Amino acid sequence: GQSDEEEDHHSLETFTFYLSEPLSKERVEAFSDGVYAIVATLLILDICEDNVPDPREVEEKFHGSLLEALSEYGPNYLAYFGSFVTIGLLWFVHHSLFLYVTKATRLMGLLNILSLAFIAGLPLAYQLTSEFAERSHNEIEAIQVSCVITFFASIFQFAIWTTALLCERETLHPFARYGGKEHAFMFAKLALYPCVSLGAFFLTCLLSEFSTAIFHLMQIIIPFAFLALRILVRISLTVMKSAMSLSRPKVVLLEEEEACLSPTETLS
Repeated sequence: GQSDEEEDHHSLETFTFYLSEPLSKERVEAFSDGVYAIVATLLILDICEDNVPDPREVEEKFHGSLLEALSEYGPNYLAYFGSFVTIGLLWFVHHSLFLYVTKATRLMGLLNILSLAFIAGLPLAYQLTSEFAERSHNEIEAIQVSCVITFFASIFQFAIWTTALLCERETLHPFARYGGKEHAFMFAKLALYPCVSLGAFFLTCLLSEFSTAIFHLMQIIIPFAFLALRILVRISLTVMKSAMSLSRPKVVLLEEEEACLSPTETLS
């Protein structure tokens, strides 16, 4: 009877799913890089398939000027570059995140798969915004779909970092932990896209008209805002450190002066 109970208990332990169990970090990164590469490739395949002018059309309509023919597809190319910049910056944030992750867990792997599921939907967002660049009767809805896809792709990345913070001694490098050198910048980096996509979504709800060209220009500008944010964070941390270093010597000097004084002088 005891042996049967022990076998049943062992079988239950074997098939129990623990979200905090370790997962191969290398496998997670390799799978993620593959998804990002395929998604980026799908964008350029869409460009080559639908947005290359026909040679006869170039000769007849544009008098042999290829640049004039390509200028007709300007909104489509703008949508491509905006979508590619979004994919590239999300990959960069993902790379920075797992650079400081020392050990992945099953929960982090699950959140990563959910993030990749929405990353894979970015070609759909490109198709919608590039299509409605010419027929703009549903332009706002197309932008809203793009904002929702980008928001969930980035918010699950933020959730991975939050999950890692719960067991930071085991899962995170000291630089990214609370009070670490890169903690504030990691928070700003991972919160950038959720805030921007959510802000753009509510902006489309308030405005009656919103152009996809403006939306894609915003996507292209975000990396520069990202760089400015990094510089701002660095300057803020430097100012805080210098202010703390200036206040410390004063305290030390006062303590030394009090130590040099006699007991009667200190009482007076």
